[in-house]
Amino acid sequence: MQGVERREPHTVLLLMSGGLDCRLAACVLRRAGVLVRGVVFESPFFPSEDGRDACHALEIPFTTYNFAPDIIAILAAQKPAPGACTNPCVECRVMMLRRAGEMLDPLGCDFLATGEVLDQRPGSQDRRGLMVIAEESGCADLVVRPLSARLLEPTLPERDGWIDREKLLDLHGRGRKRQIALASEFGVTNYPSPTGGCRLTEPRFAERLRDMNEHEGLAGVRDIELLKVGRHFRIAPGVKLVVGRNAKENAEIEACRELYDLLLKADSVPGPSAILPITASDEDVRVAAGICASYSDSPRDGKVVIRVKSATGIRMVEVSPSDRKDTDPLRV
Repeated sequence: MQGVERREPHTVLLLMSGGLDCRLAACVLRRAGVLVRGVVFESPFFPSEDGRDACHALEIPFTTYNFAPDIIAILAAQKPAPGACTNPCVECRVMMLRRAGEMLDPLGCDFLATGEVLDQRPGSQDRRGLMVIAEESGCADLVVRPLSARLLEPTLPERDGWIDREKLLDLHGRGRKRQIALASEFGVTNYPSPTGGCRLTEPRFAERLRDMNEHEGLAGVRDIELLKVGRHFRIAPGVKLVVGRNAKENAEIEACRELYDLLLKADSVPGPSAILPITASDEDVRVAAGICASYSDSPRDGKVVIRVKSATGIRMVEVSPSDRKDTDPLRV
């Protein structure tokens, strides 16, 4: 560590996802005599709101970091290509620690910490996984896991007395009783329920991601955000229709629309909003209009006029609602 004068007490940069474990880690670190600063990573695949909320609740100063380019690069490099239940947890954690390590000097911090618990998750949180993640990040001797530190080899901050190791914990396994008891002890409340958190662990989302990688690639954050909402139909190679399922999703889809997207909506009856790329052929537009009509309030045996808005103007397309048995195979 060069260029920043170190003073006591030392300052730790804590990776804050916002779950109970990282909130407890912040409390344990404070009790052990160090100043705590948070870093909240943002990406289309996991929410950052919980991390920010946790820092506010615990009155921890924090920095946000746009992690989207990093995680997209990790996914694009996967072999085979991203597929059902894509779960690059180890690579993701390595990169997060690496990026956090790069922030130490600029933020005036001395070492890193995470809320990881030994053996809570297979692969990324067993003893070998924790060791590999720290080593590959390039920060191995600067990472403290305060909830399980007494079961792990001491790192530099513990060996050199930057932090009182005796005040760290020995949690392990998937049980939550000790964490819940600690939450009560520290007065930690309103924490989110434990969940997978990351969209990449969801089979439907991962399948949509695989499909997008195959056809459009993973470069566009906007397109990844759209994977979270609506019904998705692969009408043709490079042509995908996204159809809202309710008023909230209709609003989200319209807000995500870019200048050269086509916006489809029933003209005279209630129905969903949908977007289609400008590269869609006239036949693609008719197929998309029929799908939109099938989710509108129009009678199944009637005709529906679908308004198609583009950068060059508006046109009307009259179609019959498509039969779900014909379009369901197109769903992603």
